[in-house]
Amino acid sequence: MENTSKLSDMASFEIRDTDSAKLLICYLLKKMEKLIEAGQLYDIAVGSGIINYFCYNDAIEILLKNETIETITNDSGRECYRDTEKGIIYAKSFRTYVPKSCREKIIRTAVRYFARLKLANEVKIEYIELKKGYHVHFRCLDIGDDLLDMKIFAPDLNQAHFLGEKIMRNPVGFYAKVVENALDNEEEEHNYEEFLDDDDDFSLGEDDDY
Repeated sequence: MENTSKLSDMASFEIRDTDSAKLLICYLLKKMEKLIEAGQLYDIAVGSGIINYFCYNDAIEILLKNETIETITNDSGRECYRDTEKGIIYAKSFRTYVPKSCREKIIRTAVRYFARLKLANEVKIEYIELKKGYHVHFRCLDIGDDLLDMKIFAPDLNQAHFLGEKIMRNPVGFYAKVVENALDNEEEEHNYEEFLDDDDDFSLGEDDDY
């Protein structure tokens, strides 16, 4: 194993040794306390650039072989990973071998990853081409029903994507602002005095005709 000081120097880089990869995987599974699909774990660890591809594959193979982690099929029929009791003890006992910055990074990445998955099921964005421009179609769902269904016009596809990306950065906040603005919306007050001359008199007497 490489020593901790050397790993500390590598903290901001991709993990390239199998021992560190094994620890990070077990640590992540323990901290998340949920089944993580094989594809999801790969996206979090490798897709985000935290663990090297080859080290990841070697680590998974070793962890499964020595029964530190195990596979289980979820309700959707997908293969998932979880720590065994051995894996939990391993993560607790040797977690400090991997720098805290690396441990925090993979947990933050996982939390954001699953948050995006949840939003993908609750928020839908599509781009509808018009004769001139595009509509950004935004839908916010809740148990199958639409909480919000709206279209925003954009003059071209680039600006449509820009609007969509802005909304998807915080769709819950966007929805809240729309509702808040609707509740606070008041009829605009108009100043009619500017249209009147000083000698105008709109009062009507009893005998006035109109």
